[in-house]
Amino acid sequence: MTSEQTLSRESAGMVAGSKIDTNSPGALRGQAWLTVQTRQAQQLIRGRNGTPDKPAIIGLVGFADRLRVIWQAARDDDPYADWWLIKVNDALDQARQLIAVKQSALDDRLTEMTALEIVVAKSLRPYRVPLQFANPYAYRGAHLIAEYDTLVRTLLTSCHVGLMDWDSSEKVIKLSARKVRGTFAVPQGFRYFGIDRESLQQDSNKKEQARQLMGDLPDAVLNGEQRAPLVPHKMPFPKATHRSVKLESLSPLPDTRYSTDENHDT
Repeated sequence: MTSEQTLSRESAGMVAGSKIDTNSPGALRGQAWLTVQTRQAQQLIRGRNGTPDKPAIIGLVGFADRLRVIWQAARDDDPYADWWLIKVNDALDQARQLIAVKQSALDDRLTEMTALEIVVAKSLRPYRVPLQFANPYAYRGAHLIAEYDTLVRTLLTSCHVGLMDWDSSEKVIKLSARKVRGTFAVPQGFRYFGIDRESLQQDSNKKEQARQLMGDLPDAVLNGEQRAPLVPHKMPFPKATHRSVKLESLSPLPDTRYSTDENHDT
């Protein structure tokens, strides 16, 4: 081995002047995939781009992208970001509860058909997409779609075997989809100002701008008493850091920027 190679290996084991133990485990890497089997669930992943005739519909991709900004802002101690994580968490819980209630009622009805053994329909060609999100709430959104997908499959199976009529089934499908889309739209109300709790107290202009666009911040959130169950570790960044991670202050969007209307095709 040459002296240059030896130096290279030693340099590779140095971080901030300290050697890395080459016998310790390396960095963790993992993969996650979302598999859906219905067209209705697939539409909730991508959503729909806005056109002059139709507003945009926020899907899982847009939900995750906006959450990335909120998660980083919460890491920088932005109290409004903390408030929005609470809103996102509550919306996810409410949507999952609605779907769980509908699913449980269907499962009970299928179980009551003791003379028949019914297997819920599955797709011959399911849709599978890799997930690479930066925060846990985006993955919870994917889980929500998976639960909705199961509900849709159960509803369509119930129609096929005569347990439900199509109108009743379609009503539940649309109601549940609208709840999911409403959840995915929650992060769109957040506006990034590059603030933290300290600057919010010192900069009256930014404080008023934030209040006008996002409402009055609850005292329990501002003082840190109320937080979402999943939050990032607080790591205050330098003032210019938001530029390096491509976070930008956003101006208000018109009310028609997105829709939760169920009558769409992505």
